[in-house]
Amino acid sequence: MRFITTTILLVAFLVGTILLQIFLSKRESKWPGLVLPAITFLFSILMVLNVSAMENTRAVVMAILSVLIGGNIPTLILLAIYAACRSGQKKRAEMDKMKIEDL
Repeated sequence: MRFITTTILLVAFLVGTILLQIFLSKRESKWPGLVLPAITFLFSILMVLNVSAMENTRAVVMAILSVLIGGNIPTLILLAIYAACRSGQKKRAEMDKMKIEDL
């Protein structure tokens, strides 16, 4: 029962985050849509700083790279949502400009 509750809460959190990103990305100003990707990027940097000290430098480099790649997956997803929403806005603005010119 605990697993199901945790899974439902995690899915609800992820869906809420995606909906919030879509809402912020559709704002007229471009800056609100970049807030969540910036937060996830800073969180991934924080995760890199938490890599424990290891004696083998190759293991440290591999750990840092894997944490950076894994930690920035949410950042890339949020930036893709941002880019998709902003490109749709740009197309609408161009269409509105063409309609005004036609009048």
